[in-house]
Amino acid sequence: MKYSKVRFGILGCSNVAKKSMLPAMKDSESAEISMIGSRTKQKATEYCKIFGCNAYGTYEDVINNKGIDAVYISLPAGLHEEWTVKAAKAGKHVLCEKPATTSLASAKRMSDTCRKNKVRLLEGFMFKHHPQHKKAKELIKNGVLGELLNFYGCFAYRMPDSGNIRLKKELGGGVMNDSMPYPVYAGRMFFGEPVSVVCSLKIDKKLGVDLKADIIMGYQDGKTAFASSAFGSYYQSTYSILGSKAFLRMKRAYAITRDMETSIFLDEDDKSNEIIIEPADHFRLMVDDFCAEIMSNKKSKNYEEDLLAQAKVLEAARISHKEKRIVKISELRI
Repeated sequence: MKYSKVRFGILGCSNVAKKSMLPAMKDSESAEISMIGSRTKQKATEYCKIFGCNAYGTYEDVINNKGIDAVYISLPAGLHEEWTVKAAKAGKHVLCEKPATTSLASAKRMSDTCRKNKVRLLEGFMFKHHPQHKKAKELIKNGVLGELLNFYGCFAYRMPDSGNIRLKKELGGGVMNDSMPYPVYAGRMFFGEPVSVVCSLKIDKKLGVDLKADIIMGYQDGKTAFASSAFGSYYQSTYSILGSKAFLRMKRAYAITRDMETSIFLDEDDKSNEIIIEPADHFRLMVDDFCAEIMSNKKSKNYEEDLLAQAKVLEAARISHKEKRIVKISELRI
């Protein structure tokens, strides 16, 4: 099928959709917002007015619309599998908010259904498209850091308000599903796939969700990646990489607005250098990448494999906390 633009249907009128994803789609030359689905007519019509879309309806209306090529799912994590499977069976490509899944089994069902129906499934880690990470990789490739030794990533912020979906267990709440996926993904982005995982969670007994999480990912060559996340914390959105020759630290790694200048700090030879990174819209860059993949009619990107690899690490972390032991990734069969 040939596309002039990828026609998107939106499932869920969330804050991230309103503030970041839909503006990115509107700015993209490859995407078109064709229909907005919500639980309420009021919310759907409000978003239609903001983003210049004329069609709205229920989630079912969106996935059954033959004029839609792909859906953007911006629902609570606990609903992602249900609507990804329904969209795939309706022949729609899926761009799903992170985390796309709450378990490895769920990730496999989603991935298998998309493959069976010959549609693509992308987990929406927008931050990886920001040019600052390309610059960090360039420094590593050029040997500036020397031998890589360890990675430390942290994404933490204040306690969500009472009633927020992030605190609702039935909707996939908790830091493991909300913010931990970012530093885990960043660790994988630089160090590759770990061979073992150790995890400790602090769980609120009343809410039944985890409020703090720490993960250590071990690698065959001795490298270590540490990821931390918390609710009720001083704000942190960063990662650092220690090498034998230098130390690299990001000023702001994950949540970056389109107009925000950011920096990479590089410490070497008793001096610190600041590398300025110009503003970029990592949401639009992700949308453009996804649309280009769909429009090419070729599978040149490993979206589905990447989703499963991420889900394996988080599944191993859950098992590690529950069983109080180191979990080898090789134990997980899919």
